[in-house]
Amino acid sequence: MRILVVGSGGVGAAFAAIARRRDFFESLVMADVDLARAQRAAERTGDRRVSAIAIDASDTANVEAAIAASNATAVLNAADPRFVMPIFDACYRAGVTYMDMAMSLSRPHPERPYELVGVKLGDEQFARHDDWTERGLLALCGMGVEPGLADVFARYAADDLFLSIDEIGIRDGSNMSVRGYDFAPTFSIWTTIEECLNPPVIWERDRGWFTTEPFSEPEVFDFPGGIGPVECVNVEHEEVLLVPRAIECNRVTFKYGLGEEFIGVLRTLHQLGLDRTEAVEVRGQQVSPRDVVAACLPNPAELGDAIEGKTCAGTWVRGTGLDGKPREVYLAHVVDNAETMARDGSQAVVWQTAICPVVALELIADGAWSGAGVVGPEAFPAKPFLEMLGGPYESPWELIERNPGS
Repeated sequence: MRILVVGSGGVGAAFAAIARRRDFFESLVMADVDLARAQRAAERTGDRRVSAIAIDASDTANVEAAIAASNATAVLNAADPRFVMPIFDACYRAGVTYMDMAMSLSRPHPERPYELVGVKLGDEQFARHDDWTERGLLALCGMGVEPGLADVFARYAADDLFLSIDEIGIRDGSNMSVRGYDFAPTFSIWTTIEECLNPPVIWERDRGWFTTEPFSEPEVFDFPGGIGPVECVNVEHEEVLLVPRAIECNRVTFKYGLGEEFIGVLRTLHQLGLDRTEAVEVRGQQVSPRDVVAACLPNPAELGDAIEGKTCAGTWVRGTGLDGKPREVYLAHVVDNAETMARDGSQAVVWQTAICPVVALELIADGAWSGAGVVGPEAFPAKPFLEMLGGPYESPWELIERNPGS
């Protein structure tokens, strides 16, 4: 396998740092609009298989040319979600495997945004499913940690833990803090704004997909690993659009432990119009307010040693167990920032996201995962992924039994 990684920021660089220890790929090319950043990501691996090139991810033809120049057989999209479609289309035209960690962007319903869905996350990609299938090409979408590992957990629960499932709920929380900053997100603020201020999506069997208001239905969820209780709220996320396509259940939700302060900042940004992506004129220059916000905040990939604590990604499932009795479990993956910094020089949130596409690409290279069309991680058998993650990749996960209805 020859891999092209489009985007050499925090997640892309962490991907290269993790992949360097594996032998399933022949070459790995880091690409970025900032060539120096791609070169730094490549050089830090100390691996002769890893190199760097410049790329314009907004230009399909430029991405296609980069695929040809790197002789890639698989492309990992590690760029912002706004670049999904140019990269996705370039991979189709080039005839190579495509993988991303966030899907094509949504657009709220123009009249009833907090009730009805408009254009959903991934709709533009799923519309091309038949095209990819006919050519025998695979587009594996949402293959980070959330979405990604969370979807693998859902597949595992459906196949090996439950006779029937009532609800699948992705729950994400942490106790992480950043020394020296009053406000410093540990993941891309551009993506965080997109997820948190768009109308959250919920899926129910009898109703299909529908939306609510941002930060709705707060609940306190008790996370493992010493994190403890964290208040979580509804957030728009790909799992809710992916899981019901492949897994039988009655309800799917995604809730994120943001915290009161973070929610307050996001609401203020929205009230001031600073979450907008459309350019405005400032002293004769066209600038995107959201890009300005991102430029004013510290780069999450560079916070590293200033971060303390752990983050947990996981999937809560309730239904009927294999013994016919009510069952409730939480499948969890807890990562400690001190451990990931010592291991790969990457902060925990981006490292946890990056390890999952490495595992998935190795499974594809080995033939354990195969197929065609536009699909999510829940379309593949879960056991090979979980065995590899907790085994050769030495990143254990856990299954926590919970009291049904408590």
